[in-house]
Amino acid sequence: MAREFQRGHKAKVSDLTAGTDLYVGVQIAGPGLTFDISCFGLDANEQLSDDRYFVFFNQPKSPEESIQLLGAQAGDTESFRVTLDRVPASIHKLSFTATIDGAGQMSQIGPGHIRIVAGGEEVVRYAFTGAEFTTERAVMLGDFYLKDVWRFAAVGQGFDGGLDALLKNFGGEVAEEEQPQQQAPAAGAPGFAPPPQAAAPAPSFGAPAPQAPAPAPSFGAPAPAPAPAAPQPPQYQQPAAPAPVHAAPTMAAPLAPPAPAPYGQPPQQPSYGQVPGQYPGQVPPPAPAPGGYGQQPSYGRVPGQMPGQVPGQQPGYAPQAAAPGAGLAAALQPYKEAPTGSRWTPQNQQLMRVDLSMGGQAVLARQGSMVLYQGKVDFSYKGAGFAGRIVGNATGQEMQLMRCTGRGQVFLAENGAHLHAIELQGDAICVSAENVLAFDESLQHEVRRIEGHGIPGGALFTMQFQGTGTVIVKTHGVPVVLPVTPTTFADSNAIVAWSAASQVILSSQVRLRRNAYPGHSGETVNLQFRGAPGNFIVVQPYEV
Repeated sequence: MAREFQRGHKAKVSDLTAGTDLYVGVQIAGPGLTFDISCFGLDANEQLSDDRYFVFFNQPKSPEESIQLLGAQAGDTESFRVTLDRVPASIHKLSFTATIDGAGQMSQIGPGHIRIVAGGEEVVRYAFTGAEFTTERAVMLGDFYLKDVWRFAAVGQGFDGGLDALLKNFGGEVAEEEQPQQQAPAAGAPGFAPPPQAAAPAPSFGAPAPQAPAPAPSFGAPAPAPAPAAPQPPQYQQPAAPAPVHAAPTMAAPLAPPAPAPYGQPPQQPSYGQVPGQYPGQVPPPAPAPGGYGQQPSYGRVPGQMPGQVPGQQPGYAPQAAAPGAGLAAALQPYKEAPTGSRWTPQNQQLMRVDLSMGGQAVLARQGSMVLYQGKVDFSYKGAGFAGRIVGNATGQEMQLMRCTGRGQVFLAENGAHLHAIELQGDAICVSAENVLAFDESLQHEVRRIEGHGIPGGALFTMQFQGTGTVIVKTHGVPVVLPVTPTTFADSNAIVAWSAASQVILSSQVRLRRNAYPGHSGETVNLQFRGAPGNFIVVQPYEV
């Protein structure tokens, strides 16, 4: 039975099917609209560094035929054959897109889907409608991406501009055809001719007895007589040296350039949500490191943060003074809503937006933290239950939560605190309940005990979050992220979070001889952190 994906859902391909020879079908249509459906083979920087892996109507297969364009069949507008175990090591992502050829907008399309079929059985389907888009002329439907193993993500992200603009987004460029009257395809890029229409189910790749009649298309079979030739479209080329961007899957780069550091903030202050792969707490970073909480100090990733961004400053959120006489629209332009295709989007350092229509799951947030919402959103009380209240009252880690559901956008903030989105992908992190603003309901959370002597009650407590989802952490001011060493100590009232794999020990500097005299340092109870290289702590410049 096929798994129904919502926008933003991800899964390992091995969890969906044991096969690697896959059929990808795309169904998209609208009144009076014509679509170009393509597959981009991207490198580790999400760039089209080899234009031979741009598979579209004028180049229907990759060199080793790991990606093949099959044409319309089995109820799909366009279809592909993808053989993952034959994709070369230089290709890290296969992005399937649909663009409108001519006038029109994605809001005009009807119900559509992208689906994966393995061995004749549909294993994944992501459905979408035009109501999810507005003026976009292209949409990135789904991705196969390599992260240790091949995974599939339902993207559903609209994109302004057509195929040319989408190509440039992936680092390619459009070269105008000097001789448009030439109709013969170039050598090495055979002309596209759609295979015969089939009303049978999707093909079962790799099935035995290929000589027997079957509904599957015959790969490499002669194409039927082509329709009257249309003008040759422009040929696409990739630039000589595309500019690298971050390799986070399905993330969109910010639309505004980095803003200067706020007044009084040192430029070298490290950013709380660093660029993926940047070693936190180091300026400049010594070397890129792979992601994963509890394995290395890559704490928190703000989606869409640009390389070279001023640390501690969200991109494009430092308002610039409008020119004299520029008018009201120009004066308000720096404060407009930040449009991205992510579920969680920082609007500025103190305001976070969550799109409930992406991901198909509820959000738990602190009661009263909603400042604005758009669309159809329901808010309900989220109780911890009798046992949860007992634990919360006993440990001080009780959170008064509300449950946000529906299809719309909710804007969250609290007392002007700085907000940071931390994305977990199966790993865990410990955060003080006082510093949690909101989190995806899919995350597991529980109270974790830190035992020790010399403090009231004999223990400290924290919240541990684990699973796949995002938790929004709030801090007073811009925090600092430090790697754990054998001599790392932090004030128990200033610590915000730490990697769940760290060992935490209570360190007390209370001495009987010191207490025999009046006065003390005020730093009697600290937390000592130990752990393997790669663990981290987060401390705010403020004591609760």
